[in-house]
Amino acid sequence: MDTFSGPTSHIYFSQRLRLHYVDWGNSEAPPLLLVHGGRDHCRNWDWAAHALRQDYHVIAPDLRGHGDSQWITGGTYTATDYVYDIAQLIHQLDLEPLRIVGHSMGGNISLRYTGLYPDKVSKLVAIEGLGPSPKMLAAIKKQEIDEGLRGWIKQLRKLSGRQTRRYATVEEAAARMKEANPYLSVEQARHLTVHGVNQNEDGTFSWKFDNYTRAFPAAGMSWEDTSTVMSRITCPTLLVYGAESDASNPAEDGRVEIFQNARVETLEEAGHWVHHDQLDNFLGLLRDFL
Repeated sequence: MDTFSGPTSHIYFSQRLRLHYVDWGNSEAPPLLLVHGGRDHCRNWDWAAHALRQDYHVIAPDLRGHGDSQWITGGTYTATDYVYDIAQLIHQLDLEPLRIVGHSMGGNISLRYTGLYPDKVSKLVAIEGLGPSPKMLAAIKKQEIDEGLRGWIKQLRKLSGRQTRRYATVEEAAARMKEANPYLSVEQARHLTVHGVNQNEDGTFSWKFDNYTRAFPAAGMSWEDTSTVMSRITCPTLLVYGAESDASNPAEDGRVEIFQNARVETLEEAGHWVHHDQLDNFLGLLRDFL
């Protein structure tokens, strides 16, 4: 990545949590919110933010339990709480009406927020943000509630004993990141790692995210209720998918039909992290849409 001046860091509060976001300046321009996915951080948007900051006032938050935002007390991170945090950020900074781009879990949060407040969002992009496929949702629906709760307890108990992985060097951690996403360049992997780890007292490095963010809540909104909320979205919506991703494409599984005004775009030679794997093509698509 070319050398560039980075964003400024800021703090806001939501449900008594100290949450972090970065601001790329240009406050007189139309606001653009970039929402990262699970076990990620706000600086994963740096390439997109740098390309768009001349035209937009770009804000990128660290979700609770991620990046430089506070971890919760307890072990359950819910979509509803994430939505509240985003709603608070938008409200406190007086960003509406705004454009939103979200990736994965961040895309799901953005879709839910926009369904709740359709008048506050003018354009919405969700990169692989619809969550589990219809096949997976059908399997979950067949599960009895007591079975689901026992599974949740087992999952949290396992996570409670999970030790935070330590890497001897940033390069070792970056190698692990590149292993998880082979499409990343060495430079991308290192940049994402530098902003995604803390150095421990013994000199080793560990990822910033809370391991409890890996757990799926035992209860929450059903897909029927979630799709009802998403069906309230009125702004133009772009659903982006990677051709090499394991995610179920809504143009093929029928989920695009719940939206009033949405289209699906698939980028070749891209996995789940489309905005990294095909940055230039993604930016071209994004600019045209926004």
